[in-house]
Amino acid sequence: MKEKEIRALLAEKEGIETLNPMQEKMLQAGSEKRDIILLSPTGSGKTVAFGVPLLKMLKNPTGQVQAVVIAPSRELVIQIAGVLRNIGGEFRVVALYGGHKVEDEVNSLRVTPDIIVATPGRLLDHAVRRNVDLLPTRILVLDEFDKSLELGFETEMEKIIKRMKNLSRIILTSATDAATLPDFLPIKEPVILNFLEGNESLKKRMKIHKVESDDRDKLQSLLTLLKNITGEENPERSIIFVNHRESAERIYDYLKKKGCSCVLYHGALDQQKRESALAAFNSGARPILIATDLAARGLDIEGVENVVHYHLPLTPEAYTHRNGRTARVAREGDVYLLVGPDETLADYIQPDDVYRPDPARENALDSGMELLYVTGGKREKVSRGDLLGWMVKEAGAKADEIGKISVFDHYSLVAVNRGAAKKIIEASRIKKIKGEKRKISILG
Repeated sequence: MKEKEIRALLAEKEGIETLNPMQEKMLQAGSEKRDIILLSPTGSGKTVAFGVPLLKMLKNPTGQVQAVVIAPSRELVIQIAGVLRNIGGEFRVVALYGGHKVEDEVNSLRVTPDIIVATPGRLLDHAVRRNVDLLPTRILVLDEFDKSLELGFETEMEKIIKRMKNLSRIILTSATDAATLPDFLPIKEPVILNFLEGNESLKKRMKIHKVESDDRDKLQSLLTLLKNITGEENPERSIIFVNHRESAERIYDYLKKKGCSCVLYHGALDQQKRESALAAFNSGARPILIATDLAARGLDIEGVENVVHYHLPLTPEAYTHRNGRTARVAREGDVYLLVGPDETLADYIQPDDVYRPDPARENALDSGMELLYVTGGKREKVSRGDLLGWMVKEAGAKADEIGKISVFDHYSLVAVNRGAAKKIIEASRIKKIKGEKRKISILG
């Protein structure tokens, strides 16, 4: 695929007119016909960084798998596959990951893709079942490789790579500088691009505040903090990090009762609930996300103004990755450390100041939006344009009342102004969408 074509698709589909310095270096390294190790912090644009040279390396579609991208989480697989589909032109991209119907994946593999993006376990399962032949694979990308090792995917990755007898290029990305690589990785004399150092601009863009809480529980202190740091009319996008799923559930229940437009995200939720949570957050309908460290890296989340450490991070790595959710791509951001009476900050945490919220301030916690659930998605040939057109023409909603539309395999989510939600739901009871009855309801 020609570079000019890729750049044009990047501008059209992703809104990226120019590559950042790290992405340009990766493009240059991709022309050297050597393996590449990219060390770069979370939020620096690694997907585009490896995606552009990967597409340049591909030959015309051959009816065989040319490239495989392995990532440690479902969400990261979905994100990468989405970007590669947008900028990949005629190349066919398939995503394989747990938590949704295997039958859909088997059907998608009946026509052999050029690029597979997958979690290690699901890819190995398909290979063992002979649903996919990895032997012709020439290019392998291991994204967030350090996270894959941390999560214990080493055995799966070793078995997968043993099936790739014709590898000629390996691209490995990591947010940390791993001292040694496992023996099963056939990397020799790689080009190493290290963008982990010299991150002074990030320090200037990110301010870290200590917030002292008189209560060990910290729930009331959290609520007061949010009423101070969110916008006066529209809540700013904020992530509240905790160390335990049970704590996330408790905080979510508390904030919801207080009228907060919030959403929950942790590893015990099924795939659809996790997808829905991120869609709700990214749309602005639920601008406050309560999450475990599962949300600290590998997710496509933009425009996060605030990160709140409700629980102090347990490791320097967790601290760094949590903070990396804000101040991304030249934007500014704030980090708040909620410190209880019995807590002390670790040496690796150096706040810039002590922030004292005003107990009397009452900034907005309600977005004024609802998230509508539609029973129909990509597999039912429902598109964003279909839903937007139907809501305006058939349901009588105004275009400016409709926000972000997210279409998944078998369902869709639409952010709408609260005033428009009722008439859209009422219209769905009597009017068909693309000739089919589609149930529309408010996502709980």
